Amino acid sequence: MAADCTHLDQIQNVAPRTPQGCEECLKIHGRWLHLRLCLVCGHVGCCDQSPHKHATKHFHATQHAIMKSFQPDEDWGWCYIDEVMFEPAPG
Repeated sequence: MAADCTHLDQIQNVAPRTPQGCEECLKIHGRWLHLRLCLVCGHVGCCDQSPHKHATKHFHATQHAIMKSFQPDEDWGWCYIDEVMFEPAPG
């Protein structure tokens, strides 16, 4: 499936900027269900099932296309532009 994504060249060796949770939710004392890690800059955002959907908002603001789950028991990634899922996660 990775061959269908044209954005794998954006992947960087990143460290999570806020390993304790969603960057924006931590600032507003919000809550999240699951976390996503941007593989371009290390932004940690909440998933689309969370009230604020910060991971997707980060993509729309930055066009950083590749993210992966930041849940300890999950190993998958997603390209927002090509709408391709990766198992295991790239990066």
